[in-house]
Amino acid sequence: QVQLVESGGGLMQAGGSLRLSCAASGSIFSINVMGWYRQAPGKQRELVAIISRNGSTNYAEAVKGRFTISRDNAKNTAYLQMSSLKPEDTAVYYCNAKGTLRPLSLFDDWGQGTQVTVSS
Repeated sequence: QVQLVESGGGLMQAGGSLRLSCAASGSIFSINVMGWYRQAPGKQRELVAIISRNGSTNYAEAVKGRFTISRDNAKNTAYLQMSSLKPEDTAVYYCNAKGTLRPLSLFDDWGQGTQVTVSS
């Protein structure tokens, strides 16, 4: 099992920036994909951005040009730099990681979530 710990959420005014971090730990052999998802009150969880081990990225249309996902493979950590924040970005942000454990089994785990609130 993999533990994912998110940090960096908080309250920010519209137009501001926040940086989220997600650190993975456990008997990890490799992490293939790391991603950020969010869930606003009364809505389903949705993809924000994902990044593969080789750095390929994919973003939701709503955040393209404003959010940047990155990762440090040596630290098993992913980041989400959020800029030009809007009130509609308010949600609980969850980290997800998919990969391989030692000795050799697959994992697909979630963090506990971090609240991001953007005021107008």
